[in-house]
Amino acid sequence: MTERIAFLGIGLMGAPMAANLAPVFPVTAWNRTRAKADALAEHGAKVAASAGEAVADADIVVTMLESGPAVEAVLFGEHRTSDAIRRGSLVIDMSSIPPAMARSHAERLGQRGIAHLDAPVSGGTLGARDGKLVIMVGGAAADFHRAAPVFERLGRPTLVGPSGSGQLAKLCNQAIVGITIGAVAEALLLAAAGGADPAAVRQALMGGFADSRILVEHGQRMLNRRFLPGARVSMQIKDLDTVLATARENNLTLPISERVTELFKALAVEGAAGYDHSALLLELEHINQPARVGSAPNILPE
Repeated sequence: MTERIAFLGIGLMGAPMAANLAPVFPVTAWNRTRAKADALAEHGAKVAASAGEAVADADIVVTMLESGPAVEAVLFGEHRTSDAIRRGSLVIDMSSIPPAMARSHAERLGQRGIAHLDAPVSGGTLGARDGKLVIMVGGAAADFHRAAPVFERLGRPTLVGPSGSGQLAKLCNQAIVGITIGAVAEALLLAAAGGADPAAVRQALMGGFADSRILVEHGQRMLNRRFLPGARVSMQIKDLDTVLATARENNLTLPISERVTELFKALAVEGAAGYDHSALLLELEHINQPARVGSAPNILPE
């Protein structure tokens, strides 16, 4: 029997993810702003007027929400969908939230007879669209296997440990992403200031030890000076703040992550919170005026 899915949170990531599930599973979608969910009707999904209505008949509930407080509000606060989710159902939280909160959600849902996986993703909007997300999963092996048909439509899942471990893996991912964006931006700025062609330098580095998807994709965005959001600066800051808070909980100091977080926050203060996180280049250029990567105009969100 095909499991019925409720998908809560139809944003930049949730919309293409739900669209990939709808041809295979009966999907009911809900979003706080209904118009975003309505767009899924063309993919065969039903649209619910409330989160409670969406989950009432679901076997699997997928949440893809902005933050930990948003997930808390949907599950246990304002929307109280946990009261409407049936016993025996499985909640898959694919949002990025603190590990301790994920463990708390798993415990509270478990007391109601509801299974839980924390399964944040990496791969951005392109990965969501193409079904090629990296999915980091925390929870029980039996629940992971139950969720496998859902995960297979979305990308490549890996069970990394018990509840909260998926979120911890995502924090590791976000630390690497934030730091590497900074490294790529600094490298391109150094190339430009020193008189080399930054586009040619990027090309030369690809395939060597410095190669990465961030050099390839974000480096190209920096060269094009196209900072329309895939992953917003504000979301990168949220995740880096959680990285640092989790580090403190584990008696760690992460000085590189601390400095990159400061740079992203300075960029946000200057009005770029809604820009793509590759726009960290702009903060480095601000610090190093008049140094600049290329002469093209910036392409920014309205």
